[in-house]
Amino acid sequence: MIDETDRRILVRLQRDATTPYAELAAAVGLSAASVHARVRRLRESGVIRRTTVEVDPAAVGRGVLAFVTVTGDVWMGDPDTVEAFAGIAGIEEAHIVAGTASVLVKVRAATTEGLQSVLREIFHVPGVTGTQTTVVLETGFSRPVTPEVPSP
Repeated sequence: MIDETDRRILVRLQRDATTPYAELAAAVGLSAASVHARVRRLRESGVIRRTTVEVDPAAVGRGVLAFVTVTGDVWMGDPDTVEAFAGIAGIEEAHIVAGTASVLVKVRAATTEGLQSVLREIFHVPGVTGTQTTVVLETGFSRPVTPEVPSP
């Protein structure tokens, strides 16, 4: 379980994962050693999965963003099917969903031609019967997960 102090540390680390422990400590009112111990515990417990760098997709030639719903005639959550989606380089995320579609994927490409290539690859996944694509024109905002502190 996390407490309010852990939540505040997590919010700051999501803004900048390179924030020094001394700066985090000053922000949450603890010693740097205490913050270091808390971060280590959050890593060991799996709350912090990894430390990463956020890259501007357009700056690295991946400026086309689309969300694609995928329908199929088989259960799309099987490991082989998930692995097939993971093998498509343009797919950043794949989610098994409930509703009219079976899978929701997030696709990034350099061009609309590149997006079309990814869609062709999706159709090669066994069991896929259709897709519906929504191309993103602009992202209004994207926020990190805000941890909730359990009620006492």
